Amino acid sequence: MTTTGSLLPLIGILSDGRFHSGSELGRQLGISRSAIWKNICKFAELGLEVHAVRGKGYKLKYPLTLLESSRIYAGIPDGTRSSILQLEILDTIDSTNSHAMRLIQQGKLSLQPGQYSIHLAEQQSDGKGRRGRQWISPFGQNIYLTMVRLIDTGVIATEGLTLAVGLAIIRALRELKVPGMGVKWPNDILVEGRKLAGILLEISGDISGICQLTIGVGINVRNQPESMEQVSQPWTDLYQVTGKAMNRNLLVSQVVCHIMSALKEFENNGLKSFIAEWQDNDVMKDQQVELVTTRSSVQGIARGISETGALLLETSQGMQVINGGEVSLRKSALNDS
Repeated sequence: MTTTGSLLPLIGILSDGRFHSGSELGRQLGISRSAIWKNICKFAELGLEVHAVRGKGYKLKYPLTLLESSRIYAGIPDGTRSSILQLEILDTIDSTNSHAMRLIQQGKLSLQPGQYSIHLAEQQSDGKGRRGRQWISPFGQNIYLTMVRLIDTGVIATEGLTLAVGLAIIRALRELKVPGMGVKWPNDILVEGRKLAGILLEISGDISGICQLTIGVGINVRNQPESMEQVSQPWTDLYQVTGKAMNRNLLVSQVVCHIMSALKEFENNGLKSFIAEWQDNDVMKDQQVELVTTRSSVQGIARGISETGALLLETSQGMQVINGGEVSLRKSALNDS
């Protein structure tokens, strides 16, 4: 994969989506026109399409909003911002969750309970999804976010937290006028059956005491179809849903604020204060579904969630309570019959 550090100044200039001549770019960056061309040729490896027109120069197919910590902080109220120990923006990383976990293992995160360490990347080379799936992560087009928080109440106290985070993302996007969203147990945000966002929650440390909570969030903002060819399930992005280019810095600010608020709500009341909201947004509720594990599959009717966030699945053998793990939930073909 191309190292993006040397390309960032050029990407920054072209991010406005306008034409810039090779000679103009060369003057601004202090390099030759041939060096500009060689760097432009590397953009395809990042999933960025460049239009080159004789007499006009180069322009990106779509403008980009590069992530900037100052602009993200500007959208976070002072009281909330005081809980953020650090906000890191990386150019390219294997995955923000893996990066955060390494920092924890190396003792490089010294958080106090209630503090957050936030990690973002413009691109991931090995983005992580549930069940070992890769989260496709082209440069500068989406949100790849990890929030780390120290908790001192043990793993059991986080039961159902993924669902609360999903609702926090729904709240943030609705505030930004994104329509038509719903949640799919346990960790997906969908629009008309297509995946818009996903969550990966990981926990390390003492099962009954102090542990580190790592919340990974991926949101499709604006993808080029060719960069998503490897994605096997239906997907969508904010541009398709709203018809507008979304400012990624504002989006991060809103998502961070709502996740932090939801975690405070979860700490105080547990999952019970989210259950009614989940039921209202659950796209699978009362649908014929198929639950697939690594060993088998079972058909039934999804009946919402339990008080602990487990899936309630009504089958011919009675009600089953599914607590998560390596499972995949999908609508059954029976819905179409």
